[in-house]
Amino acid sequence: MAWIYLVLAGVLEIVWAFYMKKSAGFTLLVPSTVTIVTMIASFALLSIAMRTLPLGTAYTIWTGIGAVGAFAVGVIVLGEAATPMRLAAGALIVSGIVLMKLSSTA
Repeated sequence: MAWIYLVLAGVLEIVWAFYMKKSAGFTLLVPSTVTIVTMIASFALLSIAMRTLPLGTAYTIWTGIGAVGAFAVGVIVLGEAATPMRLAAGALIVSGIVLMKLSSTA
């Protein structure tokens, strides 16, 4: 169950990062509210997952999901550049997430 909470926390991190971008520096009410609510939910789910998962594993995977997901949303939704170097960096992050999961004992 901890892994499910962790993945959901990572997905919520992607959501809050996107809406933070859309909030225009917290000047728009709806995107700002979505940012804050999903941030709290993401942290709450991460803390629940950390009850049984090692700190390094949980935090690395949470931030990795958020980083790669935010990168993907930036490219797909916001039209940001998908240069070969940025794609390689994303692939390295995904590789790190997979290795961290495979090395976890929980």
